[in-house]
Amino acid sequence: MAQTFGIALPGKHSHAPYRAPARYLVIIEAAGSMVARLLSASGDQVAEFDAGTEEVAAMTLGLLPATGAEAAQWNRALEGHNTAERVAALVYTLDV
Repeated sequence: MAQTFGIALPGKHSHAPYRAPARYLVIIEAAGSMVARLLSASGDQVAEFDAGTEEVAAMTLGLLPATGAEAAQWNRALEGHNTAERVAALVYTLDV
């Protein structure tokens, strides 16, 4: 008789490769509020959250942003934003 007390064993862990780390933090206006978007080096969005959170302050401590995200490398990641929002965006390059 098993000693599991009717509790099923957890499933096997996945050995798939991890998602790429976030390389860029883009602070941009969206529908009247500021959002923070974490992007990988390839431009894939990793996360999106409110730019007013304390995590944004912790991630950007000591970093200087580049102003503007109108370059072609940001086209896919920021395709829902207009030109004015992209020009005013702040782009931080994170230490990975």
